[in-house]
Amino acid sequence: MLSIIIPARNESDNLKDILDYFTKNLIDIEYEVVLINDFSNDDTLDKANSLFKLHKQFRVFDNQKKGLGGAINTGIQKSNGSKIAIMMADLSDDIKDLIKYNNIMDEKKVDAVLGSRFIKGSIVKDYPFKKLLFNRAFNFLVRIVFWNKYNDYTNAFKIYKADALKTMSPFVSESFNIFLEIPLKIISRNYSYELTSINWFGRKKGSAKFKIKELRSKYLFTLIYCFIEKILLKIKK
Repeated sequence: MLSIIIPARNESDNLKDILDYFTKNLIDIEYEVVLINDFSNDDTLDKANSLFKLHKQFRVFDNQKKGLGGAINTGIQKSNGSKIAIMMADLSDDIKDLIKYNNIMDEKKVDAVLGSRFIKGSIVKDYPFKKLLFNRAFNFLVRIVFWNKYNDYTNAFKIYKADALKTMSPFVSESFNIFLEIPLKIISRNYSYELTSINWFGRKKGSAKFKIKELRSKYLFTLIYCFIEKILLKIKK
């Protein structure tokens, strides 16, 4: 089974679309949606419980530790599937890519499939320029430090074997930097993975939670932390 973790903070306006998004498109895949309410101060939790109560493949939990990192760790803990995908509640990710992820993982028998919005075959629309510039620059830095060809560490949307995530968790990152920490640890610990192109579309409802000024130091901390861990793993060998 495929578990899809969706962290949700003040995403009430997107919940009906999330329900339709999966129920209308994931026809031939056994799946569950694990929605984690991340201390929302709107009616996200009540609305999610009301909308999803008749759909057994949708489960709703409260975050156990405030912050996006806590929501992802909670989702990993609550997931029942042998595969875990992480997607955002703004529906910026393409459902066709989720199906592609699942197929690649089944066919290639890998521990992770890492998508990139910045390689041939990808379609990106309505990406805020400052956010795009920051992500491209930071991903370039990560490639230099880790000497790896992958170029989209900072995007949340990826799929992993549940055993791999649960072995590595809980992750230490508290915010969006958890999406950097997870693939870096996948690569540093020599888990198998495949790369593929994915599409990305800017959100249509709600407000973005990604704040560059607040996240620069968190990303740098995670980069340094993961690099030190990589060195220590090599020394142990």
